[in-house]
Amino acid sequence: MAIDAVLVNLAAFLSFYIRFAVDGDGTIPEEYLLTLTHSAWTATLIYLAVFYVFGLYNKLWQYASIGELLSIIFAVTVATAGTVTMVYFIAPMRFPHTVSALMWFSTLFLIGGSRFIWRILQDNIFTPHVPGSQNQVLIIGAGDAGVMAARELKNKNYREGRPVGYIDDAATKQRLQLMGIPVLGTRKDIPRVVKNHNIDKIIIAMPSVSGEIIREIVGICEKTGVDLKIMPGVFDVVSGKVDTTEIRQVQVEDLLGREPVTVDLEDVAGYLTGEVVLITGGGGSIGSELCRQVTRFNPAKLVIVGHGENSVFDIEQELRSENPSLDVVTEILDIKDQEKVHIVFQRYKPGVVFHAAAHKHVPLMEKNPEEALKNNVMGTSNLAEAADAVKVKTFVLISTDKAVNPTSIMGATKRVAEMVIQSMDRRSDTKYVAVRFGNVLGSRGSVIPTFKRQIAKGGPVTVTHPDMVRYFMTIPEASQLVIQAGSMAQGGEIFILDMGQPVKILDLARDLIRLSGFEPEVDIKIKFTGMRPGEKLFEELLTAEEGTSATKHKRIFVAKPNNINVSQLEELIHLIRERGSYLTREEVIGQLQAIVPTFKKQASKAVANQ
Repeated sequence: MAIDAVLVNLAAFLSFYIRFAVDGDGTIPEEYLLTLTHSAWTATLIYLAVFYVFGLYNKLWQYASIGELLSIIFAVTVATAGTVTMVYFIAPMRFPHTVSALMWFSTLFLIGGSRFIWRILQDNIFTPHVPGSQNQVLIIGAGDAGVMAARELKNKNYREGRPVGYIDDAATKQRLQLMGIPVLGTRKDIPRVVKNHNIDKIIIAMPSVSGEIIREIVGICEKTGVDLKIMPGVFDVVSGKVDTTEIRQVQVEDLLGREPVTVDLEDVAGYLTGEVVLITGGGGSIGSELCRQVTRFNPAKLVIVGHGENSVFDIEQELRSENPSLDVVTEILDIKDQEKVHIVFQRYKPGVVFHAAAHKHVPLMEKNPEEALKNNVMGTSNLAEAADAVKVKTFVLISTDKAVNPTSIMGATKRVAEMVIQSMDRRSDTKYVAVRFGNVLGSRGSVIPTFKRQIAKGGPVTVTHPDMVRYFMTIPEASQLVIQAGSMAQGGEIFILDMGQPVKILDLARDLIRLSGFEPEVDIKIKFTGMRPGEKLFEELLTAEEGTSATKHKRIFVAKPNNINVSQLEELIHLIRERGSYLTREEVIGQLQAIVPTFKKQASKAVANQ
């Protein structure tokens, strides 16, 4: 404030001096000097008070940027206007208009300069400089993310490399500079730029573009043989796993880029906040991520239910350490145990249930069809009945695209599970819904961990069929959409998540091999093993009878409910309770085909042959 008091009065004096030096002999007339001295104290107090109100005394000026500059402009403008107005009423003679303008400009210059000098000193004097890396860095993307990448390199004293140029396809950006770094060409110029500028590292700074574009750029960059990194994708940022400025190695998820998933926090908070939320399969990849996401909305209690004690223990410890105030309880529970399921529901009386527990592994369930029937069908029935008994408000079943025209035991049992909750919805006040989506990157059943293990061993990478395609989502993306779908529940719906474009498994394998630093079929072989029992070349999200209608969320659709033979469904559940473990393969397949007509007959032959 003392420095500002001096600078404000210096600015006022300079304004008069400049005015009369330009238009006169440089001598300030007596009457204006009298005005200057009479108004000095009051004007100084006005300036200091306005600066205080605008927060000019509670900022770290060594990190000043555009926001702080605007604060100074607004504060100086208001203070100058207040001073000129005050002088008009109390001083012997008002300020000339030219002096008023000069005073605004000179005050802005001195006050702004006195503060931004700390930013200049911070960047050039106070920050210890080290020689840094001699690596030359090329940044792909001359936009906000590209500037962020360049700034991140500078903030680290160029230890990770020095940016020498940008690559951007926009014609309007060619031969321009950002932060003093030139745009050197478009993506087709990458090989030439890398060669001419001796580039050692490339950073892809395009976090919002599609996976197809990223894949193309990665393909071009890999041919140059230089180290390749990327700014984090939108899903890493949404899930909180990385900071927006972190630069990391390219991952296969980046090649499947999608539009960011946005959750309507108001809707979600409306049905989760203050509720007891129970999540089955809480130790699994989807279940544990659901637990993490639900904690954001302040539930009254989170009940984590799982069969595997280690995974349940791990997620419990994680949530307790990150959310000490959260009321978290765990229950080790087999959902096939009807009596224990009812005890747990009576104990906690949940308001919202997410049912993620299931047997999901297709080949394993082909070998153990009775277990798929008991867990996926009877277990879901146990939970649905217990939810009705304690008047749960919303019950969300996590389903799969493999339930559509199923060719596998697992898919058929998940379709029956959908029928179970749709049947319960018709006779209960609880809103029962299902959410259907495809493969989840990073989940325990995902193909990615298998490919990575095979690459680490030197190959071969095994792909079942060259034409096999699948839909993919990230774990946080799927979990957030499941929670959002729950907020839309009216009862009986099957929500379909927009999975984007299907991805060829062979392309996925090749991309992962390249990202690991190898060349497909040269360093790492790809071996085709043939389709396994229950598999099909492509998955569907809808049966022919269902059709969809849109919801208010552009990534979620709702399928029209099918007619369900309730008596046949009840007979099946009764049969499972009576003879579940003793059912033969032929009996399981026969029961499933009777209740799910779209369960393909070739699936039964495949299992019989197996």
